[in-house]
Amino acid sequence: MADSVAPTEYAHCTMTDADHRVIVNVGGIRHETYKATLKKIPATRLSKLTESLVNYDPVLNEYFFDRHPGVFSQILNYYRTGQLHYPTDVCGPLFENELQYWGLDFNQVEPCCWMTYTGHRNTEEVLGILDQLDLDTEKPSEEEIMKKFNLEEDFKTGSLSKGQQWRVKVYTLFDEPNSSKWAKFVSVASIFFIVISIATFCLKTHPDLQKPSIVRIAFTEEGNVTSGWSLQKQSLEPHSAFFWIETVCNCWFTFELIVRFIVCPKKSSFCKDIINIIDFIATLTFYADVIIKVFGNNSTETDIVEFVSMIRIMRLLKFTRHSSGLRILIHTFKASIRELTLLIFFLVLFIIIFASLIFYAERLQYNPNNDFISIPNGLWWAIVTMTTVGYGDMSPKTYFGMFVGSACALMGVLTIALPVPVIVSHFTMFYTHTQARSKLPKQRRRVVAVEKLRPTKPALARPGASNVGGPPSGGGSYGRTARRGTTTRISQTVKMGKQ
Repeated sequence: MADSVAPTEYAHCTMTDADHRVIVNVGGIRHETYKATLKKIPATRLSKLTESLVNYDPVLNEYFFDRHPGVFSQILNYYRTGQLHYPTDVCGPLFENELQYWGLDFNQVEPCCWMTYTGHRNTEEVLGILDQLDLDTEKPSEEEIMKKFNLEEDFKTGSLSKGQQWRVKVYTLFDEPNSSKWAKFVSVASIFFIVISIATFCLKTHPDLQKPSIVRIAFTEEGNVTSGWSLQKQSLEPHSAFFWIETVCNCWFTFELIVRFIVCPKKSSFCKDIINIIDFIATLTFYADVIIKVFGNNSTETDIVEFVSMIRIMRLLKFTRHSSGLRILIHTFKASIRELTLLIFFLVLFIIIFASLIFYAERLQYNPNNDFISIPNGLWWAIVTMTTVGYGDMSPKTYFGMFVGSACALMGVLTIALPVPVIVSHFTMFYTHTQARSKLPKQRRRVVAVEKLRPTKPALARPGASNVGGPPSGGGSYGRTARRGTTTRISQTVKMGKQ
């Protein structure tokens, strides 16, 4: 009697435990857990599972979700343990999309995985910056160029006017070096004139390449009678050849600037570009210098214009339009602005501290050759020492001063060296992503969006059909439509009943 009761009680316990379990099929992998486990995190997709959902398969007694199975393992583990960990074998945006689908908050990721998980955000930010920099070395498509002019619809319909076509062609000639051979030629010509202009600006200041300005001075005696003449070198002036070379270069810069302004897609963006502003001011200073030399004799005005003309050196920044490496370097400094600000702050702080210390340290002992007569003098010494330059024009003579100088040099090395790895890592990150983007194919196959399957109405059983092995037709689980659009389970059940 006892033997016959035990199996019954065991079967009863087993059925009771099975009623509390649920099977979730995610991407073809079945996961089994308790219903109470899924109720631990309310207001989520898994906490609202019911048999009336379309995802429920009554035959297999499971819920099917066409989602990533690897991520779901971590999500189910979050329900079991209360700790959400980030799987390292998936991409960050994919993990975020899965969390959003299952109704979970990504801020619940554990601290041990947070840095790894948020790494993709830095990557997306870098990719966004690279898209703005337009570092593509491949030939741009016509659709991409038309998009800049907002002429996509006219281009597709073939309704572009001749003026619009010429405007686009001239724009690609001057601003898209990879668009054609002629565009590369224009780019090389622009670089050539920049190099010649900078070289001329520097070489004309060399004394061996200048000609003296000679003035004839007359010697007079009593009675205002000229007794002789004397030639005296008054000043040095650049050779006239440099003027003609600069004239040719600035004529090209003027022509290039005007044409690019006329054909640019957006005039406001063109005027706000710092490179175009520098180019305009540099060209303007040349014409101002010419006008002053021709119509003016005031040396003060000439000196002012020559001082302002130093901005012509900034034309070197125009290389950023032709060199992706320079653009990456500039944005590396922009990305490291916080570290550079901290560096400057600590340098200024320690410079003031050590300038004050060296001023008083040199007075603690007898020092007839004291170079530090004031704290402002000590500021110059502290700057030179902390930046490890060491001109040697000022140096401590006492033991206390030497100790302060040693501490100043060591602190300078540590202060300057600390932010360097951060700046290098930023440059490496920008450069690595640039190289990766250059190797990616531009045209990639798109995934066609398919509409989700809609639930159909439950099929009705034919009159007189047997209903063996299930509830009455039209009711219960056998009246539902199976997932993935297969034939209805009710028709299969009817056929089995007939057999």
